[in-house]
Amino acid sequence: MSDYHRPLPPLNALRAFEAAGRKLSFRAAADELFVTQGAVAQQVRILEEHIGFPLFQRLPRGVALTSQGGVYFAEITRAFDTISKATVQLLKEPEVVTISVTPAFATKILLPQLSVLMTAIPGIDLRTVATESIADFDRDQVDIAVRLTHLPFPTLFETQRLFKQKLVPVASPHLIGNIALPMSLKNLRDMPLLHDSHNHWPRFFGSTGKLPGAVFNQTALALDAALAGQGVAIACQAFVQADLTAGRLVQVSDSNLIVEPDYYLVRKRVNTSRNNVDAVWNWCIENLVTTEIS
Repeated sequence: MSDYHRPLPPLNALRAFEAAGRKLSFRAAADELFVTQGAVAQQVRILEEHIGFPLFQRLPRGVALTSQGGVYFAEITRAFDTISKATVQLLKEPEVVTISVTPAFATKILLPQLSVLMTAIPGIDLRTVATESIADFDRDQVDIAVRLTHLPFPTLFETQRLFKQKLVPVASPHLIGNIALPMSLKNLRDMPLLHDSHNHWPRFFGSTGKLPGAVFNQTALALDAALAGQGVAIACQAFVQADLTAGRLVQVSDSNLIVEPDYYLVRKRVNTSRNNVDAVWNWCIENLVTTEIS
């Protein structure tokens, strides 16, 4: 096997670098990518560490590309343009509406209601992209996104808050068996805990140390493990409400944790309206926005 193939730099790092290279400002790049200035700076540092040399000169106001950074920026821009053109060709169909959501949101909220959406908007070609990665609305041809994010928003985006993150501990009733509910925090801490990449358990218990238990890179996987009786997961109540109502999961403690940021529906403001995008946007607002869960 050829050893030619080498690990590529992370896509998020390349995207942050390209935006910062065009804007010559981490802040302007952050506004364009709908993330914080610190997130852009971190991604650029990751890329510089991967490559092994600086790409920017940090100036009192803004940044400037180094000579090597300038060469790399031209090549990365050309590569992104090629990807963008290929994507546009692939998604030329005007009826396609692309919605980018987190994996947990896709699995626990959007997909269970997909048939309702398709019935409400017949003939629509909905493309769902489940990813935690930053969505570039133009390059990725994304029409609508659901993301965890903070106020305020750049003016070029239209937003609608869907719900806050109210975290509750849940488990399969088969795992709980005859254990009396609600459990105390002390007894809950002795249960097999299921962790995801957000690592909310330490904050839930008010501790700082590492807690034992299986770790998953996605909330949806931790919830699948909870449904299978493998342990107790902690997740946004909106994600588990259907399973709680159906009895597939039970809330094992009365304690909960409100964390930021909130879940928002986001789309880029455009001069020309697309009926199908508007229809999906309005359906999401009517069906996915929840009142504050008590």
